[in-house]
Amino acid sequence: MKGIKHPFTGALHERDGHGNVLVTQGDKQGLFRPDGSWVAGELRECDPQLCGWVAGPQVANHRVAEAHD
Repeated sequence: MKGIKHPFTGALHERDGHGNVLVTQGDKQGLFRPDGSWVAGELRECDPQLCGWVAGPQVANHRVAEAHD
């Protein structure tokens, strides 16, 4: 998966392929909705604006777009 690292926390925000955002920080992970609300996982806090940007309907960006072979 491709994603974006948060500039302050270093948490990696990635699309999960089902409309949610998988956030990984160190050895903890959490699954969040595009509005930043928690779905599952040990990590229960995230940056809701970055979740919205990663999961939202923007023009594809090489950092978050799915690879098409």
